[in-house]
Amino acid sequence: MNFAEMTAKMAAGDGFIAALDQSGGSTPKALAGYGVGEDAWSSEAEMFDLIHSMRERIITSPVFTGDKVIGAILFERTMDGTAGGKPVPAALIEKGVVPFIKIDKGLEAEENGVQLMKPMPELDALLARSKALGVYGTKERSVINSANAAGIAAAVAQQFEVGRQVLAHGMMPILEPEVNIKSETRAECDAILLEEMLKNLEGMDQQVMLKLSLPVHPGKFDALVDHPKVLRVVALSGGYKRPEACVELSKNRGIIASFSRALLEDLRHQMSQAEFDAALGEAIDAIHRGSTQKI
Repeated sequence: MNFAEMTAKMAAGDGFIAALDQSGGSTPKALAGYGVGEDAWSSEAEMFDLIHSMRERIITSPVFTGDKVIGAILFERTMDGTAGGKPVPAALIEKGVVPFIKIDKGLEAEENGVQLMKPMPELDALLARSKALGVYGTKERSVINSANAAGIAAAVAQQFEVGRQVLAHGMMPILEPEVNIKSETRAECDAILLEEMLKNLEGMDQQVMLKLSLPVHPGKFDALVDHPKVLRVVALSGGYKRPEACVELSKNRGIIASFSRALLEDLRHQMSQAEFDAALGEAIDAIHRGSTQKI
């Protein structure tokens, strides 16, 4: 797939994006869910080797194909690794799966109800290296915890600023201002976020992708789904278990999944390959239905 073919797949592909980008503090939790305890490693390098083995097992599984999984978001170390003896981005592209990379370096402390992204001084170098490996786009996450208009405006402005930097490298940014689904003012957050997103989109001369929490009120983000400057809107599971996440997803037309925990929750290190492929296949089928069969 070349860049134009990847863009076409992202615009209209009949499937969802797998989020395989757990990093830093979220890695032990992901490994624990996979049945690997903290006693299984004695260094950060060993921990990342274990999570890479899990991701390689997913990517090389015969059920993980571009028919239903149209994209995959990678952690930087995963991008730099191999799957089935091939560089991970190349292995994905060969399967018809469009590769993305998570570029944010974590979150700042909360201020004005939001957590902005930490500075990324080496972003230009990372983008150049990623593009050279065949990576199509990026994903960058900040978090909205409460309905503070100034805070949400700052989070969205930062997302678009980083997005422009990504676009300048000829890559597609997925902007992810996540609304915390445990927020007591979640519906108000959705409303302010929508207003700020529409405002910032008007100043764009290129398309971006958006990754959002599933809204409290289904259809709330229809204006973003339909916006000419938005290539595709994807949704995170945000802490929902897979069945609930898929039901909520199915209520929102035009939005496809970009799930992490909801994709991986039934996979275990101890499974035989047949058991692993069956569990992964069931998860892929369920998330695909939620992405493509709307209520």
